[in-house]
Parts: sequence; structure tokens; C-alpha cells
Amino acid sequence: MISEVTGDILLSKAQVIAHGVAPDDHFNQGLALALRQEYPAMAKDFRHYCQVSHPKAGEVWAWAGADGRRVVNLMTQEAPKTKQSHPGKATTHNVNVALRALRKLIEEEDFKSIALPRLATGVGGLDWQDVRPLIDNHLGDLDIPIYIYTTYQSGVPAEE
Repeated sequence: MISEVTGDILLSKAQVIAHGVAPDDHFNQGLALALRQEYPAMAKDFRHYCQVSHPKAGEVWAWAGADGRRVVNLMTQEAPKTKQSHPGKATTHNVNVALRALRKLIEEEDFKSIALPRLATGVGGLDWQDVRPLIDNHLGDLDIPIYIYTTYQSGVPAEE
């Protein structure tokens, strides 16, 4: 059950927020920055995870906060080439692989609801017309609410 909503994804009542990042991402742009500011422990844990596990584009990493919030980091972008450079752009291949991994995680963890932004279309650089069908393909038949935050409005809860 996919619904497009308008509002602030950080105010979502969904059990899980999933968003796109790059391996070794610094969380300094877009939704990743907002999540780092809201959950600084998540960004710190992600850095540690990347140093230990060396994830690749297309993988996912899930984090659980002390308040029960779950954040799933979908590695839709290529890793930065150096520690000082910016992450690469997202690819539809990486989005496909990450959404497949997200679906598996949803089923294994029995998630009850998910909130997503317009995945990989901001900093990732992809066109929403190319990404939305991928979300429908991988998550559309799940029997849980999936909220896609298509329009951001700071401080405004969406009608979920």
C-alpha cells in the first residue's frame, strides 16, 4: 500500500525511515544531514560500520535508536573516491539492488510501516520518473503502509 504524502519525514509515525546514502557518506546534505542532526548516534555508528565492514553501493544498513526509531540506510550512491571528496551519484542499478535488500529486511524484521523520501533524486541525482517504478516493483505488493514523502514541508506532519 504505497501512498504519496506531503510533509516532514522526520515527523513520520512510520516504524522505519529509509533513505539513500553512499558508503562512507558524511551525512552532510539533504535528508541525511537532517537525520544526522536528529540522530547523531546513527551517523557515528554508520561511520564505524563503514570502517569495519567496507560496504558497497546497493547494500543496506539498519540502525535502531534508543527511542525505538529505525532508520534504514540504502546505499544508492557510489562511495566517495577519497575521504575529502563528495559521494558519487546514485544509479538505478544501485537503487534496484538496495530496494531488493530493503524488501528482504522488511520481511525478515516484520516491519509494520515505512517512510521514504523521493529516493535518490536529490543529492543522488536521479529522475523521479525513473525511481518511482522501481519502488512500485519492489515494494508495491507488500501489505504494509509505505509513505513516500514527495514534497517536503519543514515541521509539518503528513497525513499518513
